[in-house]
Amino acid sequence: MKRWLRLWCVVALVASGVAVRAAESLRIVPIVHDGQVLVSVEVTGLDTDEVRETISSGLRTTFTYDVQLRMVVPVWVDRTIATAVIAVSDQYDNLTRRHTLSRTIDGRVEETMVTEDGTAARQWLTTLTRVPLCDTSKLDPNRDYYVRISARERPRGVSLFGWITTITGQAKFTFIP
Repeated sequence: MKRWLRLWCVVALVASGVAVRAAESLRIVPIVHDGQVLVSVEVTGLDTDEVRETISSGLRTTFTYDVQLRMVVPVWVDRTIATAVIAVSDQYDNLTRRHTLSRTIDGRVEETMVTEDGTAARQWLTTLTRVPLCDTSKLDPNRDYYVRISARERPRGVSLFGWITTITGQAKFTFIP
C-alpha cells in the first residue's frame, strides 16, 4: 500500500512540475486599442536541438495557437466571446537555404515571407504581435475577461519542451471603455 502511495506522490509531483513549466513558457499580452481586442504572444524555450533539426531537415514545421477570449462569469461556466486558430509554419528549402514562412488565421493566409535568416524564422514561429481577436462592441464594460492560448506543434515528433506536446497559458484583463 505504501508503495502505491509513493508512486502516486511521484506522479503528482511530476505533473505539477509540467503545469508550472507550461505556465511559464507562454507570455500573453491582451491589448484593447482602437475598438479591437489585440493579442500578442511569445513562446519561450523553443530553441531546442530537436526543433532546429526538424526545420533544417526540410520538414514543414507548424505551430498552432488556439486562442479564446472568455468572459469571467461568477458561479457559472465562463462565456466564450471569440476564438481564433492561428497557424504559423516554416518550410525550409535545403537547396536554396531559404525559409518560407506563412501565417494563417482561421484558415485564411494573412502573411507570408521568405528569408535566409534562421533567427528571424524562429522568431516568426514563436512570436505573434497584435493579432486582432474581436471588436470591443462584443464586450461588456467593466467586466473581467481573459485570453487563453494553447500552443501545439506539428510534426508531432517534435516537441516544444522535450516531452510536453501542448502548452497553455492565460492572461486576465478588465475591459474599461
